Amino acid sequence: MGTPVDTAEHAARTARDSRPIHVLARVGLASRGLVWLVLGLLALSLVGGADAQTDQGGALKALVDTPLGRPLLVVLAIGFAGYATWLVLEGAVGSRYADDALHRAKSGLKGLVYAALCVSTLQFLERGEGGESTTSRTAEVMSRTGGRTAVGVVGLVLLGIGGYMVVKGLRRKHAEGLEDYRVPDRLRRPAVLVGAVGYVGRGFTVGLVGAFLVRAAVLVDAQQAKGLDAALQAVVEQPYGRVLLGLTVIGVLAYALWSFFEAAFRDL
Repeated sequence: MGTPVDTAEHAARTARDSRPIHVLARVGLASRGLVWLVLGLLALSLVGGADAQTDQGGALKALVDTPLGRPLLVVLAIGFAGYATWLVLEGAVGSRYADDALHRAKSGLKGLVYAALCVSTLQFLERGEGGESTTSRTAEVMSRTGGRTAVGVVGLVLLGIGGYMVVKGLRRKHAEGLEDYRVPDRLRRPAVLVGAVGYVGRGFTVGLVGAFLVRAAVLVDAQQAKGLDAALQAVVEQPYGRVLLGLTVIGVLAYALWSFFEAAFRDL
């Protein structure tokens, strides 16, 4: 008979490899794709000069306004919860192809992010609207002791994550987790290329938000902090901004397509 720790680890591995958890994880990946697809379409409207809230709240608002909006948000919440569960289990016991401490830590942190997405989706279902703006949240944090430093650190972390995503896309490391034997030969190369473009696009958007947070901390001005919608609007206002935003939209939509591809062929 094993120790309680061994028993718990075995139970976690069994749960991680179970079919229900895998199904929920794939629903979660598809949910991620749907949210980024809507974000890309909302950002596309900015290119044409329309006003749009291109953050998670804007995407959920656009989805809830469709005929099947509320049931769809329930599916999204379930998917995020399932993917979060799989990631947390992977963080606890590793995966079948990577068991090092760094991989576990990354999986655990991503699991917390998707758990937060699940909670915010459920809150949106309850309230029918998003939470506070990035500017107001930043102002609240900066008003506290050490808040300015915290905002700057978060901004630097987002810059680092954005840079990591760009490098990951350029090096095509995003394709390492695919079940190669299941991927049709005619789809692999174009799908990996789409994923590379998607990671670069997503990395740019994450880094852009981080840059504005760092700017807010340096200037001690919460008004400088911007969510994704305001950050993209700031891009539009620059010389050649619409061209740059158009390229960003391509990246965001590519990331959505890659998420759907991962939902079908990710090695879980």
